[in-house]
Amino acid sequence: MNKYAERLYNGIIKENPTFIIMLGMCPTLAVTTSGNNGLYMGLTTTVVLAASNLLISALRKAIPDKVRIPAYIVVVASLVTIVQLLLEAYLPVVNELLGIYIPLIVVNCIILGRAEAYAAKNPIGVSLFDGIGMGLGFTAALTIIGSFREILGAGSIFGFKITPDSFEPITIFILAPGALLTMALLTALQNKMKLPSATNGSGKNNIGCGGDCSHCGGSICTTNREVISAKNEIASAKADEAKKSGSNNNNEKED
Repeated sequence: MNKYAERLYNGIIKENPTFIIMLGMCPTLAVTTSGNNGLYMGLTTTVVLAASNLLISALRKAIPDKVRIPAYIVVVASLVTIVQLLLEAYLPVVNELLGIYIPLIVVNCIILGRAEAYAAKNPIGVSLFDGIGMGLGFTAALTIIGSFREILGAGSIFGFKITPDSFEPITIFILAPGALLTMALLTALQNKMKLPSATNGSGKNNIGCGGDCSHCGGSICTTNREVISAKNEIASAKADEAKKSGSNNNNEKED
């Protein structure tokens, strides 16, 4: 598997942002009242994610480390504004369906997480494919959740009725509590089948860390460990310097 195909596989399957590492839960729970909504939200986020990874990777050497997060937000916010204006002009129905959740893409932790964990450290090509892979994984997850909720809550899928007339829709599944119930059911199914997830560390690929980030092989947890390790080294160096300074002061007082 070449590096570009590996980035697609990573985002769609190995580190799916919704089912595996459980990022971006706000739009996942709020927008997925139907399969269409999930698909539209996922594709919109994919466009922003791929473009932001591309730009941030291209600018990674020009962005000062101290202001990298504000710089990432400016890049993402600019892209989201462009996407929203395009939707208003050419796909007003989609814009109306997604509503406030389009501008909220700016603070979606999937986008900022990939910018920090991958795009800021890797070349343009693989960063672009990483964004596309993560976006497609997010789209697939939202479409599955939205379809599941729509079937149970309305007896239809993508607006087409598929259940018999005798079926009584469980309306709660297309209401706010239904999102939590659906995620709980799908996560329980993952754990029952011992599939990798953020709440199950027993998957055969050992992707799900179950909260044990110190032993997780995921890129985000790896980045977190590197940051924590660097902070510990800095703190240790400062402590050693303070001890030496204190020792020198004591020697001067004795003299």
